[in-house]
Amino acid sequence: MRAFAGELGFGHVGITGIELDGQDRAALQAWLDAGMHGTMDWMARHTGLRQRPAELVPGTLRVISVGLDYGRRDDAEAWATLADGERAYVARYALGRDYHKLMRNRLQKLAERVQAEIGPFGHRAFVDSAPVLERALARNAGLGWIGKHTCLIDRHGGSWFFLGELYVDLPLPVDPPATAHCGTCTRCIEVCPTQAIVAPHRLDARRCIAYLTIEHDGPIPEDMRAAIGNRIFGCDDCQLVCPWNKFAKRTDEPGFVARNRLDEATLAELFAWDEDEFLRRTEGSPIRRSGHQRWLRNIAVALGNAPATPDVLAALASRREHPSALVREHVRWALARHGAG
Repeated sequence: MRAFAGELGFGHVGITGIELDGQDRAALQAWLDAGMHGTMDWMARHTGLRQRPAELVPGTLRVISVGLDYGRRDDAEAWATLADGERAYVARYALGRDYHKLMRNRLQKLAERVQAEIGPFGHRAFVDSAPVLERALARNAGLGWIGKHTCLIDRHGGSWFFLGELYVDLPLPVDPPATAHCGTCTRCIEVCPTQAIVAPHRLDARRCIAYLTIEHDGPIPEDMRAAIGNRIFGCDDCQLVCPWNKFAKRTDEPGFVARNRLDEATLAELFAWDEDEFLRRTEGSPIRRSGHQRWLRNIAVALGNAPATPDVLAALASRREHPSALVREHVRWALARHGAG
C-alpha cells in the first residue's frame, strides 16, 4: 500500500479506523454554533455524515489518508512579495494546477493497484468533495497533528501538503495517531494579519483572508481591507512562520509550477485581465472558482493598500466605471485611500 502510494507521488500515507473522537465532533459543532463558518453553509450541512464515515459510505471499515506535497521552499521569495506593495500575493497552493482532480485520479489509481493485488473491494475517493473531517482522520492515521492554525503538521514534512482520503471496506491494520508538537509556540496566532486565529485551534473564518478573498461573495468588510495588504487570493502567513516547515519537502509535481507568472506578477498587470482573459488564464486553476468579479474586487483592495504610484492609480482609474457595483465600490474605496477619489 505505502509503496503504491509513494509511486503515485503521495509523500504521506496512513490508515485509520472510522471512529472519530467526541472532542472533534464537539469542536466542530461549537465552531458552527458560533457562526465562525461565515457564509459557508455547506459546512453546516450533513454534520452527521461528516462525523460518521460509515454512514457516508456504508460498509466502510478503514480510511486511507494521503498527503501530496505542494511546498516550494521559497519562503524568502514569498516574504519579499508580501513586502512589495505593487506585487500580488497568491497563496502557494493556488499558483499552479487545481489539485482536486489530480489527487482524485491518483487515489483511484491507488485503489486499482490494490485491487490488482487482492481482488475487488469497496472504495470511494474524496478530495474536498464530501462531508469528511479530513484533518481529524489524517491525524488519526498518523499523518500529523492539527496545529494551532488548524492546518495539519507533519513533524517530518511540515504543513505544505494537500489531503485526500480513500474510504475502503477492508479490515486493514491501522497506524498509531500523531501526537501534537506545537508546544508553547504561538507564531501563527501572532502573525495572522486579521487576528483570525482567535484561540489555539480555533479559526474564525469570517476574519480569515483566505475566506474573505476566496469564499466570501459580497463586499469585503472595510475594517478588514487594510490588513489584507497585497494578498489577492488566500494567505500563507501562518504557514510561513511555522518552525516545522523547515522540514517541508519541495514538490516535484509539474502541475504545481506557477502559471501566468503568478509568483511575481504586479497588481496592475492582473487587474488588467478582462473576463475572457481571466477565464483563459485560470483554466484548470483553483483561482477560476472565484470568478472575475471577485478577482477584481480583491485586487482593488490590494491596489488601495499599494504605494500611490502612477501605475497603481492608472489601474484603479481604468475600472472606476466597471459594470459591477461590487467592483466599483472597492475601486472607489481604493482611490479614496490614495486621496484620488
